[in-house]
Amino acid sequence: MVQSLADRLFGVSGKTALVTGGATGIGRMIAAALVGGGARVLIASRKVEACEAAAAEINAEGHPGRAEALAGDVSTEAGVAALAEAVEARAEHLHILVNNAGTSWGAPLGSFPHAAWERVHAVNVAGPFSLTQRLLPRLAAAASDEDPARVINLGSVMGTAALGDGAYSYAASKAAMHHLTRILAKELAGRRITVNAFAPGPFPSKMTAFATGTAEGAARTAAGVPLGRMGTPEDIAGATLYLCGRAGAYVTGAILPIDGGIAVMSGPALFGDE
Repeated sequence: MVQSLADRLFGVSGKTALVTGGATGIGRMIAAALVGGGARVLIASRKVEACEAAAAEINAEGHPGRAEALAGDVSTEAGVAALAEAVEARAEHLHILVNNAGTSWGAPLGSFPHAAWERVHAVNVAGPFSLTQRLLPRLAAAASDEDPARVINLGSVMGTAALGDGAYSYAASKAAMHHLTRILAKELAGRRITVNAFAPGPFPSKMTAFATGTAEGAARTAAGVPLGRMGTPEDIAGATLYLCGRAGAYVTGAILPIDGGIAVMSGPALFGDE
């Protein structure tokens, strides 16, 4: 039987992926999308019980792929090494690495603490860099001219637009992640590894629950998005399968906005409304 165009372009059957922070939020959406596309997905986070629950829920949906749980903490050098060793023990080839694990810190400008910078950048920038560095041999082993290995980093619209909202170290860390993505895309192209980033706008998650956890808050947040709604799992799934399937094999160094148009908002019309 002839394989459908959708399967040829967006399928990830037979591939092995690691998704950090994959138990909740956008990470879980990414993991579910990859399992739905046929991949074997290692879901890692600090709370292995949450990963086990997420893997069980995803597997129970009857997808062609399969999810597995791992404990993984990318906030320290030792944590990165332990996670990499766990991956190496389970997979000789790693086709897809999704650096999704992240943290934030919110406080007013006048009281924003120095400690918030070290903590947030350790998880959001240093962790993804070190994990990618450590897993390069597994990624290179999976790569070919026709089908590169893929790295997806999680940035944010807050790293693209001038949006602080009290999360100064978070926004700066995501801008750093965007730039690091471009640097690594340039350096790893010769090894047939693509490196791209998502720059999401508001999606339902534990990190955004302070603003979107109620119906009123979600409606208020959606009203601030040009397209009039928050993101959904389907929005993340489509972008994930595009970059990880054959359709995205010639794309590297891209910062993909999944933000409903927030990044291109420029404020009021310069000369007023027509």
